[in-house]
Amino acid sequence: MAASVRVGFVGTGGIATGAHMPALQKTAGVEFVAHCDPVRARAQAAADRFGGQVYADHHELLEKADVDALYVCVPPNAHTDAETIAAGKGIHLYVEKPIVLDMEKGLEIWEAVKKANIITSVGYQMRYSPGVQWVKQFLQDKQVGMVAGNRWGGIAGDEHHWWRVQTISGGMFHEQATHGMDLIRYVVGEVANVFARYSLTVLTGVPNLDIPDSQVILLEFRNGATGYYAANCSLTQGGGWSAHDFIARDVMVRHTWGGVTVSPEDAVTVELPEQKMNADEAFIEAIRTGDRSLILTDYLDGLKTCEVTLAANESAETGKPVAMRLA
Repeated sequence: MAASVRVGFVGTGGIATGAHMPALQKTAGVEFVAHCDPVRARAQAAADRFGGQVYADHHELLEKADVDALYVCVPPNAHTDAETIAAGKGIHLYVEKPIVLDMEKGLEIWEAVKKANIITSVGYQMRYSPGVQWVKQFLQDKQVGMVAGNRWGGIAGDEHHWWRVQTISGGMFHEQATHGMDLIRYVVGEVANVFARYSLTVLTGVPNLDIPDSQVILLEFRNGATGYYAANCSLTQGGGWSAHDFIARDVMVRHTWGGVTVSPEDAVTVELPEQKMNADEAFIEAIRTGDRSLILTDYLDGLKTCEVTLAANESAETGKPVAMRLA
């Protein structure tokens, strides 16, 4: 491989140009070589800002561009064949969450990834944060009995935004609160079963919106722990809250956007470690060195989180618990 890691982007929207590209721009030895997006002007803007060529779609990009790594930053329903084609060419993959809207597609991509033995990463950046690392380290030798996750917020974009449509985004728990669910899996362990109830009662009449505004998911973990996740997107005028509580014997650990707290306060002193790398730096360094241990969420791990949120959607629709297939 060349001295620089040559990177291409499928999808050049907000997460790509607002997060990944600026992070990669600060990472030594990265060259932007290719961009494509359904809105060509958006891809051109990314190329003008960061460098690289614009392609009509991901098929043309993967046929003509010489890339070592591909970022796939598209809505959940738009994961079709970019990953499998890239894997077949030996191109390493960074896939934004949630990685699919259909588990069979996810398993198909996983088989291609596994066969190609490429390096993969999924966009669960919270795992790399000092707060999450501290929580995982503190609880690693303790039995968590219960976990409670909550995320309150608003709706994305204007009335034309894809986030508001269930068949495109999968809803708030699948598309946004997935970060919290992944954090919980990372700390507590694998989920065995989910049971969910959803409603749409507050945001009725909002243009182009059919996702639930309230979601509650009961979680049963393989290690015997129980818990729930609640998500709500009714706060259209601003505001929001995200918290994840882990309850073990005689101690509760809370992770929020603001940091980590412990109850009772004298149970332990919270001293957060320094962040070694962010998700983008870890992906590039793993490609450069071959050290896959730098990746905290590979494609299979991301698919396990995706299975939980998709199973919740299935449970809410059928009224029955859903068991996880992936170990």
